[in-house]
Amino acid sequence: MVTCMSLPTAASPPVLDTVVVQASIGSFIDCPTGTVEHYFDSPAFTWSDELYRIHGYTRGEIVPTLELNLSHIESRDRDAARAFWHELTTAGGPLSVYLSLVDAAGRTRKVLVSGDLIRDDGNPVGVWALIVDLTRSIHHDSHRLADSAVAASALSRAVIEQAKGILMGRAGLTAAEAFDRINQRSQATNRKVVVVSQEIIDRAHQLTRASNRLRDTQALLELFQQP
Repeated sequence: MVTCMSLPTAASPPVLDTVVVQASIGSFIDCPTGTVEHYFDSPAFTWSDELYRIHGYTRGEIVPTLELNLSHIESRDRDAARAFWHELTTAGGPLSVYLSLVDAAGRTRKVLVSGDLIRDDGNPVGVWALIVDLTRSIHHDSHRLADSAVAASALSRAVIEQAKGILMGRAGLTAAEAFDRINQRSQATNRKVVVVSQEIIDRAHQLTRASNRLRDTQALLELFQQP
């Protein structure tokens, strides 16, 4: 089942209750993570080396295109993938979708795709996305937790990875630095990591239509300056 997650408003209650997020930090922070960028004035898609590996390729072996990417999505998930792409490119994000991807060797991977618009002086000029391969982590959890707990854990991860992606894309942080910011905020405010992550998503959603990227990034980072 594909879960396409539109972002809640600031008035919404917390999206999820986490089950093992704090206890299993090591199992999801090390998930293979790739990135992609696409500018509207060019047909090119720029993949990171890790994204090539997630798809079962090496750089130079293929030319990334939207059609190639869709061909690797399981057929039952393609409508959700197309809907995600349409909304991301027309309305913007942050936005996420959970998909099943089949790599070049025929292996099925469970991935979270989280994206947002690239803006130049407030104008949308392209999109970027973070692709997190949750397969190994979900498989690990499934040996320890009941199905409902696995689902809650995976969705909590999705929120955390989306928040990491926002900080990476808007503040220029690495994945590790982004998680450190979130974790520090969690400890400083005595709230769960997933709750802090949802707060970042909510703040980004409120700012996403604004025109001054530098000001918006500063407003987002002010979350970590508040007690």
